[in-house]
Amino acid sequence: MRSTRERIDDSALPLIGIYEISKILGATLDLDQALREVLNVLSSYLNMRHGAVVLSDENNKPVLAAVTGMSLQAARSGALKYPYAAAAQVISTSIPMVVPDIADEPLLESCAGNNEALEDEQIAFYCVPIKTTEKTIGALSVERAQDGRSYVVFEHDLRFLTMVATLIAQTVRLHRKVLADREMLMDDAKRLQKKMTEVAQVQPVRGLDDVVGTSEAMANVFAQVQQAAPTKATILLRGESGTGKELVARAVHGLSQRARKPFIKVNCAALSETVLESELFGHEKGAFTGAVAERKGRFELANGGSLFLDEIGEISAGFQAKLLRVLQEGEFERVGGARTIKVDVRLIAATNRDLEAGVADGSFRADLYYRLNVVPIFLPPLRERTGDIPLLASFFLEQFNRENGRSLSFSGEALDVLKRCYFPGNVRELENCVYRTATMTKGDQIDELNLLCQHDICLSSTLWHHKRPGVEGGQQPPAAPPPLTPGTGRVSAPIPVPTGPLAAAPCPAAPVGDTAGDEESDLSERERLIQAMEKCGWVQAKAARMLGLTPRQIGYALKKHNIEVRQL
Repeated sequence: MRSTRERIDDSALPLIGIYEISKILGATLDLDQALREVLNVLSSYLNMRHGAVVLSDENNKPVLAAVTGMSLQAARSGALKYPYAAAAQVISTSIPMVVPDIADEPLLESCAGNNEALEDEQIAFYCVPIKTTEKTIGALSVERAQDGRSYVVFEHDLRFLTMVATLIAQTVRLHRKVLADREMLMDDAKRLQKKMTEVAQVQPVRGLDDVVGTSEAMANVFAQVQQAAPTKATILLRGESGTGKELVARAVHGLSQRARKPFIKVNCAALSETVLESELFGHEKGAFTGAVAERKGRFELANGGSLFLDEIGEISAGFQAKLLRVLQEGEFERVGGARTIKVDVRLIAATNRDLEAGVADGSFRADLYYRLNVVPIFLPPLRERTGDIPLLASFFLEQFNRENGRSLSFSGEALDVLKRCYFPGNVRELENCVYRTATMTKGDQIDELNLLCQHDICLSSTLWHHKRPGVEGGQQPPAAPPPLTPGTGRVSAPIPVPTGPLAAAPCPAAPVGDTAGDEESDLSERERLIQAMEKCGWVQAKAARMLGLTPRQIGYALKKHNIEVRQL
C-alpha cells in the first residue's frame, strides 16, 4: 500500500502538467514547436510513451502534426507505425478511445511493434478528440505502461488528456485564424498597391497641405497617401529618421473619414514596456503604486479616430504579443482591470528600423509584422529629392521670419550650396540648418558665405566623418555616403566620387608683382597647393582666398595630396 504522501504528490502531477502545457501554448504561435513541447511534458510528468497529435487536412484525412521519440519528417515517411484507423474513428465519432491492452485491439495492431514493453508491463492506449466549438479537428493519443503495481485510474487519465486536447484545440484554432488573416491582409495589400499604381497613372497628383515637395519621389508618396487614406487599412510608414513620417501620418488621418475624430500619437521608443502598456491601454485605480485614479489609455482616447505609433520597431518582444491581440481582436483590458474594452481605431505605425531583418533574427514577431505591414509607404530621404531642398529651405525661412519678425531671403548661390549638401538628418537637419543660419545672419539676405559649411564648421559633416574614419592619403573623400535601399538598410549603389576641388576650380594667376607667375603654370597641382600654403604662412583661409576656393575645398585638397599642415 502506497503512502498518503505519494498519493498526494501523484494527484498534484496533472495540475502541474496542465499549468506547464498552458504556458507553452500561450507563449508562441509556432504550432509545430508548441505541440512537440506539449508531448514532451506528457512524457515527463505522466510517464506516457509514443505521444502523437494528428490533425485533419482539407480532405478530412488525419495527418501527423507532432510526435515524440523521432522527427516529424521521419514519422510521416513511415518510421512510425501509427494507427490512423483508430485516430480516424475518434475524429469521426468525437468519442474518446481507451484500450487497457493494445494487444487486445485489432485497430492497434500496426503500433504494437513500436512498443518496448517489459515482460510484466501492459501497454494502455488513449486517444481523445481535439474539438473546437464547431467541429472535431484532430486527435491526441498516448500510450502508457502499467506493470501491475502502478496505481492507474483510466478515468482520471482520460479527463486529464481531454483538458489537454481542449487547450490544443484553442491553439490550433488561433493559429489557423492568424494564417487566414495574414493571407487575407497580404491579398488586400497587393490589391491596394495595384490600385494605387493605376490611379497614380490616371489622376493628377495634388500635394498635402503640410508636406512640401514637388519631386517625383514625393509625388508617389502623395498618390499612395491619397489612395490609402479613405480606407480602414493599417498604414506602415517606412523611412529614415527626419523624413517627415509624423506629418504624413497626420495627412493620412486628415484625408480619411475619421478626420473629425481624435488623432493620438505615441512615441514607443520614449517609454519603457510597463509605462507604454499603461499609456496605451490605461489603468484602473490601485493597479500599481501611484495609480490614484482610473485613467483611459491612448486606444480609448483614439476610439473612432487614428492612433499613430512612432518607432514601432523599438517595442519589446513581450509587448508585441499584447499589441497583436488589440490589432487582431480590437479589444483589451486596462492594467489591473478585468473588463474587456472594445475599440474602433485606425492604426498608423512608423519606423526607421529594418523590420524584415528583425523578423528573420526573431526580435520582431512575424505575426505582428504582417498585421502592421498592410499598406507600406516609403518616405524617400532628402538626398533622393534634392529638387525639393530649395522649396523646403524657403518654407522654413518663411516660418523663421514669421516667428521672429524678420524678412530674410536666400540668394541663388546659397540655395545651390544647400542642394549640394548631403543632409544625413534629412528634413529635420535642413530645418535646423536654416534656423541656425538665419539666426546668425545680420543682413536681410542669406548669402553663400553665411552658411556654416562654407567655413568648414558644419557639425553634421563632422559627425559623418567621425562615423567613417579618416580617408587614407592620396584618396579623395566622398561627397556623401552611399544611399540606402528603402526598408533594408543596405547600400544600393555607391555615389560617384567627384573630382578634386583644385581640378574643378583652376588656380588664378599670381598677384601683380609676383615673378613666380610664369613658373606656376608648369607646377603640378600638389606643388601649387604647397606653394600657396607657404606664401600664406600655412593659413588655410588665406590660401583659399588666394586660389579662389573655399576653406573646405582646401581641406579636402590637403587630404587628397596627403599634405601635412605645418605649424609656424
